[in-house]
Amino acid sequence: MENLVAQIFSFIQAEIWPLFLFLADKAIRIFFSWWWVFLPIWLFKPAKKFYLFYIYEKWAANQKKILLEIKISKDSVKPISAMESVIDSLWQSAYLGDASWKEKWIDGQGLHAISYEIASFGGEIHFFMRVPEAFRDSFEAAIFAQYPDVEISLAEDYVKKVPQDIPNKDWNLWCADFFTIKGNSYPIKTYDKFETGSESVEEKRVDPMANLLEALGKIVPGEQIWIQIVAKPIAMNDGKPFEDEGKAEIAKLLNRPGAPKSRKMTKRAWDLLIHGKPLEEEKPKEDEKLIPSEMKLSPGERDIVIGVEEKVSSLVNECHIRFIFLGKRDVFFKPRLKLPFGYFTNFAGLNMLVPRGGTMPKAKQEWYNYWKFPKRRVYQIARKSFRRYRDRLRWFYPFPEKKKKMVLSNKEIASLYHFPSSRVAPAPFISRVEAKRGGAPVELPR
Repeated sequence: MENLVAQIFSFIQAEIWPLFLFLADKAIRIFFSWWWVFLPIWLFKPAKKFYLFYIYEKWAANQKKILLEIKISKDSVKPISAMESVIDSLWQSAYLGDASWKEKWIDGQGLHAISYEIASFGGEIHFFMRVPEAFRDSFEAAIFAQYPDVEISLAEDYVKKVPQDIPNKDWNLWCADFFTIKGNSYPIKTYDKFETGSESVEEKRVDPMANLLEALGKIVPGEQIWIQIVAKPIAMNDGKPFEDEGKAEIAKLLNRPGAPKSRKMTKRAWDLLIHGKPLEEEKPKEDEKLIPSEMKLSPGERDIVIGVEEKVSSLVNECHIRFIFLGKRDVFFKPRLKLPFGYFTNFAGLNMLVPRGGTMPKAKQEWYNYWKFPKRRVYQIARKSFRRYRDRLRWFYPFPEKKKKMVLSNKEIASLYHFPSSRVAPAPFISRVEAKRGGAPVELPR
């Protein structure tokens, strides 16, 4: 045996090893001589992303946005489902079809993002929407169709009413971005879990917005809490990865224990070498053929399949959710930053919203950043978050793409952002319209 091993090593050393060194030397020489030929191929994909990002940002900078304040009627009793109809209409207004080749690659044209915002100024709560000015009429029509008693007015951007260098010696700031912990195909808990439609009396409905409004009303003058949901419709031709993710998740559950996989050629050769004959493929049992896979699902798995199917078939958006708690240092009470967290916990179901690491202004000591100054890192995170909120930017801006995107359906956005009923959420600190809005006579000249 020792002689055989010695012969094998001597053969490798005498015949194969010189050939290997010769081929390796040739490959290295070819690479260093012709590396520039392959460089455009390696850089094509990132260059394409940055080019599309550049022309889109240039186009978006020329699209004027306005901030609309919505004051709810004092007697409003609309259900949460009415807001889903509003967001469906707004989605269609922002999505005007897939861009042509020229619009995408030359003009940089893309879809408009809509920002749904709630702000509390010393306990006084306001609802805002930031929309493209060109679509103001269609947006107002969509809101008035479901909420005819509201009052919509053009508002000055409240973000610009505070110093733009926060945090500073007079103002402090705390912030956080949120994301979903599971795949995008898993939905968060939506309003139909709170508002079943079977309540005989409107006052018996449960609205998680009531918790948020009570929390926002707890802050004192000099403090402010801002909540922002930036939603950008996902075009039809860009939604295939999301659909594939949902279908793969459904197939994974419905095909349990899974269809037999064909063995690879190398595995078959290994079985033939070890066992003398290839192992037979596992065949499904007869009872597995007779019983549909849907009947084998547990109640929890069945809910997952229903929820994923509903979300995949819905209108969806690329979303970024964040909040900011700021105030003057003499009144800023940091424990009050916990107030909005309880609101997002209400939507924990198949999926849930949690704060994203790296967006909260706190110093995390790791071996690779221990040498950095903690206070400086906290300041940088806070400044960056304030700028992103002010400009309604993505959390990973300025990078053109990130794998960890958050996708929410219109139903999920309506559950998070809607105009509360005066009976379900009778908070006195909400800015409301005292009298019903009456329409002008149709015979009056325009």
